[in-house]
Amino acid sequence: MLEQWYFDLSGLILSPVLGSITPLFIPNSRIRPIRLIGLCASLITFLYPPVLRIQFDPSTAKSQFVESLRWLPYENINFYLGIDGISLFFVILTTFLIPICILVGWSGMRSYGKEYITASLIREFLMIAVFCMLDPLLFYVLPESVPIPMFIIIGVWGSRQRKIKAAYQFFLYTLLGSVFMLLAILLILLQTGTTDLQISLTTEFSERRQIFLWIASFASFAVKVPMVPVHIWLPEAHVEAPTAGSVILAGIPLKLGTYGFLRFSIPMFPEATLCSTPFIYTPSAIAIIYTSSTTLRQIDLKKIIAYSSVAHMNLVTIGMFSPNIQGIGGSILPMSSHGLVSSALFLCVGVLYDRHKTRLVRYYGGSVSTMPNLPTIFFSSTLANMSSPGTSSFIGEFLILVGAFQRNSLVATLAALGMILGAAYSLWLYNRAVSGNLKPDFLH
Repeated sequence: MLEQWYFDLSGLILSPVLGSITPLFIPNSRIRPIRLIGLCASLITFLYPPVLRIQFDPSTAKSQFVESLRWLPYENINFYLGIDGISLFFVILTTFLIPICILVGWSGMRSYGKEYITASLIREFLMIAVFCMLDPLLFYVLPESVPIPMFIIIGVWGSRQRKIKAAYQFFLYTLLGSVFMLLAILLILLQTGTTDLQISLTTEFSERRQIFLWIASFASFAVKVPMVPVHIWLPEAHVEAPTAGSVILAGIPLKLGTYGFLRFSIPMFPEATLCSTPFIYTPSAIAIIYTSSTTLRQIDLKKIIAYSSVAHMNLVTIGMFSPNIQGIGGSILPMSSHGLVSSALFLCVGVLYDRHKTRLVRYYGGSVSTMPNLPTIFFSSTLANMSSPGTSSFIGEFLILVGAFQRNSLVATLAALGMILGAAYSLWLYNRAVSGNLKPDFLH
């Protein structure tokens, strides 16, 4: 039993925890062993998902590798773990990005290196646990714990003087939104008497209670997507965060909102979801046009990518709340694609910033002459960001438009217009940052 408990999902979750504890016993002066321990722990964690994928049965939609452990002195409140096809991919994505983030921050670990490794691995533990969790109570606790290490990373290793404000803004927005989710979880616990997600999914709620629970969960997940107007925290957090912080923020935490809709709100409250579709479509369509137009006016490289992330994630919500297989299935693909594409773009911007110490677009131009390898990665990521045919984003966003047209042609048209604007700002960003002639300020 212990062997099975260690080498399944529990081992996957415990691996970064053990890696985060070990550096605490090493003096701060020995930064090299601390960095190596953190990198090795993240790489060991990365080896777990492929093993699980080999044993995974794709022919069933049920959760697999299910484990249960009592963590409170109550009979029906347990620590339930399990993964399905959707959560397995996000676990793989998480374990893939964390080693990259540690390597990106390798040279910046000379001050507070121990704290950086610990915060990074705790963040990995929390995000993996979220995607493996089948307990609604812990499904609330764990996502609301993710902002804590992110708050530390932005506040300590941020790049500008406004990093403290950005860290507090990020933390408070997510904290205030989570209050409503806590109320929903407590009401579900009172009615079902358990926190087992499978039992909660089969419980019939009254129409009035179902609407209230849906609104409460929506208020929490909308902040994490983020949807307009509760998106203000994201551009500030990205701009002030270090490169590693932006990479992981764009790659995983932005998916917690849409993942929560998919895992919690939609299957548990189907009638309320169907009735609320217009209330999702309208702000999402407005957000796509608004943030895409705002992106065209930005002068900071990170803000351009941050606002484009808001547009992409609101397109995902349109597909997710389309009551058809094309929309729901299509929304999963951009979630996974965005985690890779936006992370790659932030890595490219981080390389430019490390060399030239500025993110203002007007200072850039002609970097293809001085950095011949970077433009290839930058251009590939740009094509994927604009959902060009042949890229990972195209199929998912095309299916979203097909599903949205079946529900509301006006919203689908606005979403398609947002994709055109996305191509405009993506090509503009690449052209200004990479193409053209070298500028005098750029040379210095």
